[in-house]
Amino acid sequence: MENKVSTKEIFLLFLKLGIIGFGGPAAHIAMMQNEVVAKRKWMDEQHFLDLLGAVNLIPGPNSTEMAIHIGYDKGGWKGLLAAGLCFIFPAVLITGIFAFLYHQYGQLPQVQPLIYGIKPAIIAVIIGAVYPLAKKSIKSVFLALVGMIVLLGSLSGINEIYLMFGAGFLAIFVFLFQNRNNGNTMQGFVPLLFFKVGQSDFLSETNVKLFWIFLKIGSILYGSGYVLFAFLDTELVAKGLITRQQLMDAIAVGQFTPGPVFSSVTFIGYQINGLSGAILMTIAIFLPSFIFVALLNPLMKRIRRYKSLSAFLDAVNVASVAIIASVCFTMGKEAITDWRTITIALISACVVFKYQKINSAFIVLAGALLGYILNTI
Repeated sequence: MENKVSTKEIFLLFLKLGIIGFGGPAAHIAMMQNEVVAKRKWMDEQHFLDLLGAVNLIPGPNSTEMAIHIGYDKGGWKGLLAAGLCFIFPAVLITGIFAFLYHQYGQLPQVQPLIYGIKPAIIAVIIGAVYPLAKKSIKSVFLALVGMIVLLGSLSGINEIYLMFGAGFLAIFVFLFQNRNNGNTMQGFVPLLFFKVGQSDFLSETNVKLFWIFLKIGSILYGSGYVLFAFLDTELVAKGLITRQQLMDAIAVGQFTPGPVFSSVTFIGYQINGLSGAILMTIAIFLPSFIFVALLNPLMKRIRRYKSLSAFLDAVNVASVAIIASVCFTMGKEAITDWRTITIALISACVVFKYQKINSAFIVLAGALLGYILNTI
């Protein structure tokens, strides 16, 4: 699928996803799969899986990098910037507003009744996306076994990056063992590069220091938003730059605003050094993702040409789907806790599987509304 898409289409799609993207990376990726594979046919399931595997192998926020990959794939450099910036912007803007209000009034608004219904609906959306991806990624008994091992490992609390690379290297080992008498089985290796950006001339000493801290975090951080908060606790709370209560409130903002949870950094930057801190911290945390994707995306189709690296990617794809399933299971235990949330989840699941072309935004909004109504009973 080599057909390109206009920058305007990419702009509008990822702006919409940035506005409705509640639920974390697994939900974001499920919504992207629904939009670009099921509805718009911008790419097939296999290529989407390859991109999903790729984003799990590099540091940074997975769903943001997936958006950037899709934009670059369908619209070149303009698409890369349009998809990435549009997906990030709504979260950053909303988080910035909350940061300002928090700075002025010292507390967050009560939005729990809406979140109450959104989470069960999002779980149904994730299941709807994982099912076709799982069918496509499980190409053999070996890959099914790899997926089961990764799923059990993830549920047991093993770090996802160990599971991803472990699955990939196991697949290479099995491939090389099966083809030990063949030559030319392992060609092409591309190291990962880490880049830095220059400073801006309006920075204060505090902003300069924080910019490099967040650029470093964006360049090396694997895992979920909760791993980010562990880094922030060490880098900021322990050094007295923010209080633990401010960090907890930043986590809360990241949970009830749409888009990538890394936008919590906007909130933190504002608390430390106002608007300039918010802008610079946001740029620093997201910049490495744009660079990594720009470097990696052109290599994806080349990787498929080498059988050993293709085997690696197939195993990583299965592991990615298994980890999303694990996240979905964990979210389900936390979000589906009573008859109200069970009702919302079942209704949402029925809609997802029976009306596959329905926009996931309507499911999320209906879940929020139904949650609000049921929560008042």
